Amino acid sequence: MISHLFETGWSKLSCGSRALEEVEHTVGPLSDQRTEGVRDVGVSLLSECVILGNSELLALRSEGDVIIGGLFPVHYLVSNSRDTYNSKPQNGPCNGFDDRAFRWMMTMIFAVEEINRNPALLPGVTLGYHIMDSCDHIHTSLRALLSLLTHSTKGQNTLGEDRININNLEGKTKNIQRIYFATCACLTDKHTYPSFLRTVPSDLFQVRGLVELVKFFGWNWVGTVGTLDDYSRYGIQAFSNQFIQLGGCLAYHLTIPQSPTLGEIGAMADTLQSSNAKVVVVFASEVQLQELFSELAARNVSGIQWVASESWVTANMLTAPQFHLLLQGTLGFSFPGVYIPGLREFLLKVRPKAEPGFEFHNMLWEEVFDCRLEFTENTTDSPERPVCTGSEDLSNLQSSYTELSKVRISYNVYKAVYAIAHALHDLLECGYVGATTAEAGCKKNGQFYLLMTISFFFYNCTKCPEYYWSDKRKVECVAGVDDFLSVYDTMGIILITLTLLGVVMTTVITTVFHHFRATPIVRANNSEISFLLLVSLKLCFLCSLPFIGKPSTWTCRLRQAAFGVSFVLCLSCLLVKTIVVLLAFRSTGPGSGAMKLFGPAQQRTLILCTTAPQVCLCAGWLSAAPPFPFRNPMYQIVVECRELWPAGFYLVLGYIGLLASLCLLLAYLGRKLPDTFNEAKLITFSMIIFCAVWLSFIPAHVSSPGKFTVAVEIFAILASSFGLLFCIFVPKCFIILVRPENNVKKRMIKSPR
Repeated sequence: MISHLFETGWSKLSCGSRALEEVEHTVGPLSDQRTEGVRDVGVSLLSECVILGNSELLALRSEGDVIIGGLFPVHYLVSNSRDTYNSKPQNGPCNGFDDRAFRWMMTMIFAVEEINRNPALLPGVTLGYHIMDSCDHIHTSLRALLSLLTHSTKGQNTLGEDRININNLEGKTKNIQRIYFATCACLTDKHTYPSFLRTVPSDLFQVRGLVELVKFFGWNWVGTVGTLDDYSRYGIQAFSNQFIQLGGCLAYHLTIPQSPTLGEIGAMADTLQSSNAKVVVVFASEVQLQELFSELAARNVSGIQWVASESWVTANMLTAPQFHLLLQGTLGFSFPGVYIPGLREFLLKVRPKAEPGFEFHNMLWEEVFDCRLEFTENTTDSPERPVCTGSEDLSNLQSSYTELSKVRISYNVYKAVYAIAHALHDLLECGYVGATTAEAGCKKNGQFYLLMTISFFFYNCTKCPEYYWSDKRKVECVAGVDDFLSVYDTMGIILITLTLLGVVMTTVITTVFHHFRATPIVRANNSEISFLLLVSLKLCFLCSLPFIGKPSTWTCRLRQAAFGVSFVLCLSCLLVKTIVVLLAFRSTGPGSGAMKLFGPAQQRTLILCTTAPQVCLCAGWLSAAPPFPFRNPMYQIVVECRELWPAGFYLVLGYIGLLASLCLLLAYLGRKLPDTFNEAKLITFSMIIFCAVWLSFIPAHVSSPGKFTVAVEIFAILASSFGLLFCIFVPKCFIILVRPENNVKKRMIKSPR
């Protein structure tokens, strides 16, 4: 007879404090426990576990060549007894039957029987099971676990050398545990828990997802609720650390005691009800939350956004009518639901029986049908309960036990059983490679050992190097593709076309002005300034080109400097033209010398003086803290120009805004001057467009991601340049080319009234 303990579940989903997970974390890995017997008041180290007293726990058993042990939280309440140390401690009864946990238990039996019927898997070997109730309690879990260990090492019609005691299990098998729902991140440490394996991901992944979920919705002020167990404590701790690192703030943390009083429940409800934080992250089970949610529902509390851990996000509590107002809109992550063929039919075959080994079946029957079986010894039943007939139909029942459209935890149990079966199958076929012959050789005499490492249970997840991404299958890292505003992109082609169009139009207008340079409309207000303005406009169009294409060292340095100097030169010319218009009509009186004091030399000096500060600013910026190309991998690999001194860009933009505002003010003052062709009006319109474009640019520039940040700036450059070109020069070209009769001095100046 071969006996091996397979721990399919040391913790629970909806029942209490995940007691079996606590067992592993509290007392350490059970493979290292050497205290195997206790007698009288002293402790003695024996060669094997012994059962104290006659308090045998209820269990579902089926014998086989290989025994798989299972622990499930079929009950979730244990009566608290205070030990006086004057008499032997009494084991309190377990209460609160969880039909969903019983479904997990039956799923394990279903998987074992399905494997035994499969001739291709473990041929000639029969799997058995010993399944017990952990009651979601540490002490009860330990008792059940030691009972399983003891049962697996005591005589079962075995002979001398075939017996495998605890020391053999530790030395040969390391007590390998398949955990179907222990998600605590504390159990990830392979040095402390070398034999701990699970068919469920660690909470580290869930916490990462919850933090991203909360930040995605912009919830930066949240509260947390947890319990005293490790699942909650480590989950809340990991969430809090990551959330705070991303700029979030925690309003409060509430801890639900193991057996909360009405006063404690009321105090927690007061905090939740009065706090300004309306987003609450909860790491607990539905049973632990029952009393708190009942109190909040009684107060008609609403408006709280609950973010749930996986242990209660799919609980039936969410669909209970009494909690609709309180829990509507709850968000969280759950395990993917899977349909297991044949499981529903297997579960519906359960029937109560007055025989040993059917105690859990009888409990289920009494719980889901709210009746009383005459042959049970349950003294807690209310006398008002009707007597069960035994003919009740599970198929018409609406409960967690029969809700099987998409199972989650049951599937984890199912996978755990099949994992051990495939591992044993490989061992039987001498499929294990890399161990010594003494430890892993196949034995045909009916005895073999399950080794600790089973490679296909693990996924060696590693973080991809910088600038690499995981592929769609999440199995390898591939080089990321650089993203930037390329000259081959549709957007890049459109912007280049607009840039060249602006340059061509400016060149055509310059040619027209040069050909008709002797006419009054060109000579007005200093034709030299008009030509300089056209040159600066051409530079404004051209300065958008360094923004297109993959950023390099020279383009990063050239783009902002060219932009800043070109637009300041353009606005300086407009400022001088506006001043000339104002002075021309203010100095019409006899003996006025205003125009003599602001002649061409003074105009050129003013242009030089207003442009020089921008040139000095750009030169200092580029020499002290020049921008440089940078690959930003935050969302995708965006190649952009990183500003070492972000204030430099805003100082350049601010100086441009100062000159534009001054031009707008002076042009507005000269809008009513007595001129048939009043250039001040044209400058006013052009400055209104210019200011509107750049005021819209700032918020769009800040909020645009990746290469669209560059596209927004190019659009602002082109829009403002076209605005200046159209408002100031196109009307003049229209008169020169279409209405030449108006291009005379008499028609351009009104006679004063």
